[in-house]
Amino acid sequence: MPTTKTNTRARPGKPAPRKRAPRKPEVSKLRLYVAGQTPKSIRAFANLKVLCEEHLKGRYQIEVIDILENPQMARGDQIVAIPTLVIKLPQSVRKIIGDLSNTDRVLVGLALQKEV
Repeated sequence: MPTTKTNTRARPGKPAPRKRAPRKPEVSKLRLYVAGQTPKSIRAFANLKVLCEEHLKGRYQIEVIDILENPQMARGDQIVAIPTLVIKLPQSVRKIIGDLSNTDRVLVGLALQKEV
């Protein structure tokens, strides 16, 4: 039985196929609005940090905005309650109000889990 050889070189007149560069993981930009160092604000940051380390390791940025020091930032993102997490995903912007203790709700907000 004759053997067939596969030509791995590009055909004349056709460019060789290009290898794709590995895609950089998309980074979620998270902005947590707080009003000072209240227990609820501290708890919200701690809860957010744990969730990000578990589910977004190396793919997130957290920016904490204290509205007592930067009230104009809260106006720009239309913040009406504290603490509020503003999630700037590659596809959309979402907001979650509270201390972020409801893990399922936060994961849905971060687009890491479908609604339950």
